[in-house]
Amino acid sequence: MSHLTFSAYPGYGEKAKKDYSYSQAVKIGDLIHCSGQGGWDAETGSKFADTVAAQIEQAFKNVELALQNAGGKGWEQVYRIASYHVGFDAEEVLGPMIGALKQYMPNHQPIWTAIGVEKLAFPEMKVEIEVSAHVPSGNGNS
Repeated sequence: MSHLTFSAYPGYGEKAKKDYSYSQAVKIGDLIHCSGQGGWDAETGSKFADTVAAQIEQAFKNVELALQNAGGKGWEQVYRIASYHVGFDAEEVLGPMIGALKQYMPNHQPIWTAIGVEKLAFPEMKVEIEVSAHVPSGNGNS
């Protein structure tokens, strides 16, 4: 598997790799795939924001961190998003998600699937976001 480059950002990413045996992202050629990022504190992983909107904002920051740590620029290279929401309440979820999509990707609109789920990995988690990004080689990583 030498063609796969796994990465884990400092703090919670390294802790998850050690304790749970998974990475935050993998780079395969000119693609980066991120594992699901929640609204946890990126340093400790133990502190979750109280509201769905705040967890969505933190999850977007954690995705950015995972992408950059894996060698990408961040959200500007994302072409695919899957978001998982506990007890999907459209009124509570869609506004903050759409706001974050517009903030983090003002110049393009990736494909997106939003999924309602019963629960996620930790009882406090209300959202989890996974993405795929295209990171072209040789042309300025645009």
